[in-house]
Amino acid sequence: MTVIVWIVEGTWPACVDAARAHTPADAEPVLLHVSAPQTPGLAHGAYAGLLGRARPDRDPGTRVEHLAHAAGEELLADAAERLGRPCTRRERAGRPEREVVAAAEGADLLILARDGDRTHLGPRSLGPESRFIVDHAPCPVLLVWPESAPSVATIPQPPPHPPHER
Repeated sequence: MTVIVWIVEGTWPACVDAARAHTPADAEPVLLHVSAPQTPGLAHGAYAGLLGRARPDRDPGTRVEHLAHAAGEELLADAAERLGRPCTRRERAGRPEREVVAAAEGADLLILARDGDRTHLGPRSLGPESRFIVDHAPCPVLLVWPESAPSVATIPQPPPHPPHER
């Protein structure tokens, strides 16, 4: 059984705990972290546009790229330690929602956490990337709350019926 566990800053512990609790011991967990490529590009663009191109050795884009990669590797190491069993660590770069869906192709399960408004039950508890992943995943999805789920009393009230439907 191949299980993809999407590792994202802030929500990854719940995903790793779900992998431990809901997958068999002989499952093959793949811890997946995706670095968005636009941040180093923005740093490079700002430097080139505002400070000139005379000192390419001072371009912060490369440094930001290295820092993002190191942060991803650290997250994956922490997640592997928390998982406490053999796993594969995979770092990808690109649009996170598309990279996660691509990585889940052929997997038996994808585990991800809610990343939107976590104070209420409902569709807004998913951010845009997670919504895309849930809608396009090529395998079953286990969607977890990063902390305790809110009460069912937080379900939004339905809109009032129009007068002609009463």
